[in-house]
Amino acid sequence: MAPPGTRPAAATVPETAGQQPPGERPGDEPLADDALVDLAAELAASDIDEVLLRLDRELVGLVPVKTRIREISSLLLIDRLRGRYQLGSARPSLHMCFTGSPGTGKTTVALRMAELLHRLGYLRRNTLVSVTRDDLVGQYIGHTAPKTREVLKRAMGGVLFIDEAYYLYRQENERDYGQETIEMLLQVMENDRDDLVVILAGYKDRMDTFFQSNPGMSSRIAHHLDFPDYTADELMAIARLMLADQGYVLSPGAEEALAAYVRLRMAQPRFANARSVRNALERARLRQANRLVSSGARQLSKGELMGIEADDILRSRVFAEAEAEAEVASAAPAD
Repeated sequence: MAPPGTRPAAATVPETAGQQPPGERPGDEPLADDALVDLAAELAASDIDEVLLRLDRELVGLVPVKTRIREISSLLLIDRLRGRYQLGSARPSLHMCFTGSPGTGKTTVALRMAELLHRLGYLRRNTLVSVTRDDLVGQYIGHTAPKTREVLKRAMGGVLFIDEAYYLYRQENERDYGQETIEMLLQVMENDRDDLVVILAGYKDRMDTFFQSNPGMSSRIAHHLDFPDYTADELMAIARLMLADQGYVLSPGAEEALAAYVRLRMAQPRFANARSVRNALERARLRQANRLVSSGARQLSKGELMGIEADDILRSRVFAEAEAEAEVASAAPAD
């Protein structure tokens, strides 16, 4: 399982080998008015269900998001079938905005969206270019346009994913060069909308402010998907998937310790949902490895190599900080 929200900035996901580009798919020839189209066969040929099932496996929860992705996929498939009967319909706008906290699966969904759009013939490449402000905006005059053009060139034919897109616009700085990038994006999103899908991402309140300051950008976004924070139970399910994918197993005590960790960490600043869980598990792996090496054992079983024990979790600073806060609170005089 690929942990949600872990795609690095300026990352380019390579195209999937062996897929046919749009325009070369068998069965797209025009149909007579009295002909029937086999919907089940078209679904099977597009592999939409396979991509959506993979999304279900990769991401826990997010039912409203997954429902919206399925609706968009269904619309695009039906539009493609309508085209075979020469039924006129405008190509739907596909630019999107994903809002939510870090670690809620926005990048993973963007990856699957790129794959779906390619398989349905709406993009010629199954690729996603993930960037932030630093990849688009320069620090001096004449630097921004070349940087932005280079990113757009790499993304053309696929999906451009701009994380924390609100940082492109800095109203307090009149000499900021981010506005130049925004103007270039607006032009490309309109003129090249058949060859590029732009997905903006970030916190909902900040994206709302960004759109208020840039109404031209807001008018070009057709789909707004909100990614809610995970619940404690969902985060535990994500942790189990991550551990299973890496060949680790929680002992009963470790399961309880991790559940306590998640509850405490959710209440702390800079909590990043699945990303914070992933980081906690990485540190637990470090402690498990050190525990095994320091044990002095000459032989280890497969179970010992796979097992995460309670102490591997409880040694986190999160528990020490919570205990210190409790001591301070208990020592404080009553009102």
